[in-house]
Amino acid sequence: MSISVFGPDSPRDVEIRHFPFLLYVLLPLVALVLQAWLPRLLGSYTWFDLPLLVTLYFSMARRSPIQGTLTGVVMGLFEDALSHHALGINGIAKTVVGFLAASVGVRIDVENHTIRLLLVFTLSLLSSAIYVLIYSVLLGLNLDWRWFAELFRAIGNSVIALFLFPMLDRFQLHD
Repeated sequence: MSISVFGPDSPRDVEIRHFPFLLYVLLPLVALVLQAWLPRLLGSYTWFDLPLLVTLYFSMARRSPIQGTLTGVVMGLFEDALSHHALGINGIAKTVVGFLAASVGVRIDVENHTIRLLLVFTLSLLSSAIYVLIYSVLLGLNLDWRWFAELFRAIGNSVIALFLFPMLDRFQLHD
């Protein structure tokens, strides 16, 4: 008998979710446009990362590390292309996070809202840490970074995911 938080006995027993093709196209596009547009309305800093949430959602839902990695690459590179930062920084951070989210999704029941909340919070902080590492250590650029603000960003991402993920679950295709 297994604990309810943990998933099936083998990775093959995990249910892989399928969604309409239009959702795979429109949701990332809307997230990227909003991420580029909202900071201009709300100020220079936003308390959320919509492309990260899309990456995490599809990675956890599809439960494929390869697809999670590819989702992270695409979302991160497009986000970099729409920002004034160096190309590839968000791409690398979201690639790692997408891979980890999908890998965890194979082993743990990510349908549980508490697990989702903790996973989004943790991976949001990890994405920020990877971003800082690449920007300041590897590129040697100065970065005005506040970890307290990143903590609030991780909380904001978690709160948005708490409402967004169940809403997106309704679009799941059933076999």
